[in-house]
Amino acid sequence: MKTGGVIAALLSAVTVFAVMVQMEKNVLTQYEKGAIYVAAAEIPKGETVTESNYGGYFAERQLDSSCIPDSAISSPDQIRGLVAKTDIEQGVLLTLGMFEPVNEMLETMERPVIAGFKAEDLYQVVSGVLRSGDRVHIYSAKEEEVTLVWQDVFVQQVFDASGTAIANGDNTTAAQRINVYLDQADVERFYGELAAGSLRVVKNCGE
Repeated sequence: MKTGGVIAALLSAVTVFAVMVQMEKNVLTQYEKGAIYVAAAEIPKGETVTESNYGGYFAERQLDSSCIPDSAISSPDQIRGLVAKTDIEQGVLLTLGMFEPVNEMLETMERPVIAGFKAEDLYQVVSGVLRSGDRVHIYSAKEEEVTLVWQDVFVQQVFDASGTAIANGDNTTAAQRINVYLDQADVERFYGELAAGSLRVVKNCGE
């Protein structure tokens, strides 16, 4: 009788365990998975996501749909052409709020163009610390009058003295050549005042 009772208890325990396992499987199958992207490597502030570099910065992961915020980046189509607003650490779940589209920055311009200049063309150009994605204010200094001419000008790309592009993660190389976005209507004045030596550049540190 004792043996029979032990066997019955064992069978009962096995049955309960099997039922619990099945219930757990049923519960888990109720959770739908969704694709999200995390930072595969640190993304420097101002870095523009392109076809050539997004594979190195973005890694796809699966997550329960209920845990995915509405602003999460979940498709490669959402990635390209974005600029990082701040430094983004490796492993962080990426959301649209961490980036801003380049196109939105250019919407206020009728005919946006890229204007380039050398650091030595300006009396001051923020000691070579500018990087892609930075915002600068450009002033005109004539005699004793200083006037703000262009505000929050977007730095498109920077280069060293040899013309090699400087990565945003490079904190030591001095920017000697700078490309910025301007409206075509402003280009003539920009280069005119540049030649006259009247322009000054101030970096916007509030972004």
